[in-house]
Amino acid sequence: MSRRRLVGIVVPLLLPLIPVVAHAETVADSSRYVNPFVGTQDGGPDFGHGGGAGMTFPGAVTPFGMMQWSPDTVRTAGGGYKYEDNRLYGFSMTHISGPGCTGAQDFPVLPVSGIIGRSPAVDGAGYLQTFDHANEQANPGYYRVTTDSGVQTELTASTRAGVARFTFPQDKPGTLLLDVTGSVNGVDDAEITIDGNTVSGWALTGGFCGARTRYRVYFHASFDRPITASGTWKDNVIKPGSTTARGAAPTRRTNSGDIASNGLGTGAFLQFDSAQPVQMRTGLSYVSLDGARRNLAAEIGTKDFDTVRVDARDAWRRRFDQVQVTGGDQDRLRTFYSALYHVFLQPYIFDDVDGNYTGFDGKTHQVRPAAPGQPAHHYYATFSGWDIYRSEAQLLAWLAPDVASDIAQSMFDNAHVLGDVWDRWSHQNTITGVMNGDPYHSVVATAYAFGADDFDAEGALDSMVAGAERVGEKAGYTERPNNDEYQRLGWVPGQVSDTLEYNIADFGISQLADRLGNRTVSDKFLRSAHGWQHLYNPLTGWLQPRSAEGFFGPLFDPAGTDGYVEGNGAQYHWMTFQDVRGLFDLMGGRAKAAGRLDTFFTQLNAGPHAPFAYLGNEPTLQTPWLYAWAGLPYRTQDVVRRARTELFGPTPNGLVGNDDLGTMSAWYVWASLGLYPVIPGRAELFVHTPAFSTVEIRRSSGEQFTISAPEVDDAAPYIRTLQVNGENTTKAWLPESFALSGGRLDFTLGTEPGPEFGTAEADAPPSFGVPR
Repeated sequence: MSRRRLVGIVVPLLLPLIPVVAHAETVADSSRYVNPFVGTQDGGPDFGHGGGAGMTFPGAVTPFGMMQWSPDTVRTAGGGYKYEDNRLYGFSMTHISGPGCTGAQDFPVLPVSGIIGRSPAVDGAGYLQTFDHANEQANPGYYRVTTDSGVQTELTASTRAGVARFTFPQDKPGTLLLDVTGSVNGVDDAEITIDGNTVSGWALTGGFCGARTRYRVYFHASFDRPITASGTWKDNVIKPGSTTARGAAPTRRTNSGDIASNGLGTGAFLQFDSAQPVQMRTGLSYVSLDGARRNLAAEIGTKDFDTVRVDARDAWRRRFDQVQVTGGDQDRLRTFYSALYHVFLQPYIFDDVDGNYTGFDGKTHQVRPAAPGQPAHHYYATFSGWDIYRSEAQLLAWLAPDVASDIAQSMFDNAHVLGDVWDRWSHQNTITGVMNGDPYHSVVATAYAFGADDFDAEGALDSMVAGAERVGEKAGYTERPNNDEYQRLGWVPGQVSDTLEYNIADFGISQLADRLGNRTVSDKFLRSAHGWQHLYNPLTGWLQPRSAEGFFGPLFDPAGTDGYVEGNGAQYHWMTFQDVRGLFDLMGGRAKAAGRLDTFFTQLNAGPHAPFAYLGNEPTLQTPWLYAWAGLPYRTQDVVRRARTELFGPTPNGLVGNDDLGTMSAWYVWASLGLYPVIPGRAELFVHTPAFSTVEIRRSSGEQFTISAPEVDDAAPYIRTLQVNGENTTKAWLPESFALSGGRLDFTLGTEPGPEFGTAEADAPPSFGVPR
């Protein structure tokens, strides 16, 4: 939901203090290039779509991990951590990476030096811990900070559990404050219990982006040091010696964007002798307290902090080994691997170690069994559908088809238990309905196109059709507002963005149906995917809002935002990716379309109120590659190279806006590889100049790819020739078969574009017109 341009701050990449551990399955320690702070600082203007930062978090997490233990600052942000703030109110266990709204941040734990005084619900400001970034470190799977009070907090994680290590100044007792009502959007009900040397609790919370839906989350923690004193608090009352408390609290966010005490809240305090560090081992579950205990026992058990940290680091190494790049400078490597890191954060595993998970119906379900000899399946949660269908879903399906298959199955399972109702933006096991369109259909179709087909595709297709054809509300949710008019007219009156989003969703349904041999459904939805044609006004040459009676407004400003979501007419005009040739024909041909694109890319991140590109936000992410249909791929190469340099970097301000669960990071990864999947629901890869001289890619399914561009240099920015598996091609795109089967690309680069590369009209990428 929003972005920025690099500013002058330079923050060194913080390297690990533990030695590298050699493992046979790893090739190189690319994790050393990752800076988890990328995206935590404002890097550009706030265009009103979630702020001018990536909204990421720097804490401890493993790839697709449920446990995301990270610091939360008083100044709120989508990821819980605002780099500009030096005040911490806790280290919570759940987060969302890069959203424009706040969510999760459940069970904040705050270590303080000394004994408890007034209730934290009343005097939260008195317990806040300040810090300096010089005393902070983050690496994949590890986070550490020493606050100004002298307390050192270290965090590490497994998939569903984690370990915190607290080192207190030895002149005072050390105290932990566990706030079960500290979720960022408030808690409807919560309980905490102290039992010997363990603490457990649960919370009923939710409210992402104002959604009414709620989820339950549970934790169970044990300590390796004796608890010397303990008690609970509720609102303004502290009860030393009490072992249980239950309460609720509204959100503590103020209008200024800070977290502040409001006198309400419930938690427990635990006091320790400060002579030795205290290790807190914690399991999470969205099923039950027993599930949290089992997750902790299975993944952590009696492992100490350093062992879990090494395990987490190794898990990241194995993921990074899938994409090995060489030939770039240090900043480029850091930016690339920091982006790849953020791609692998979310969605995350939501089932317990026994395969149980809580579905959208609030009931406990069991993950489908794996085939003999195959890895276990997982249920995944938290999908920013409106964002990820443009870049992130494709990258996950390509690199990790096993994960993408489970994501597609999870989306179908969610819809199925609600009677074939598909969400747009799901948080945990709840519908939020945030954003517009019907994007999960594109995500599922894209997964299948990239070979991530280990899910019930036939069942998903039937469910997708039912959801797309439904008019009105079901299960308290309307999947497609104004669907009656969309189906009757072919467009949504007054709404260009809704029409285009429904078109792309329908194209996804059409593509999945075609791959499954259902020609009737495929043709029907391919026809409806061309509803955008009704919005083309030949008098102005733009896609415009149109009334139900068929009238265009008398005046049209391409920079106007009425009828568009997080963008304007100039930006949404190009979002006919399933039939770019059809759009260009209506505009008067390739040359006129190219001229319009040239003007469009005069600015790369202009925001929603100027008629130029807004590459810091999702609707225009694919637009640089539209030059391929115009026979001018070298201009794509120019735009992508500018965007890589101007809009991304390896420092905290290195994202132009919200990362939206890896969407912008995935864009950068694709842009650096020299490939991009432009058409949602398809697996063609469009080519441009890579950022590295050599790339080696290994899918989790075994296929391997090599991308070679030995002349990579700012002085040689253009593709002269391209070989695919040793054969010359003049096309600036690759067929779907390449993404599925593996292969080799050899780029020859130079100071001038190759005169034959991508210029012939016969070499244009596919467009999918209306079926006859």
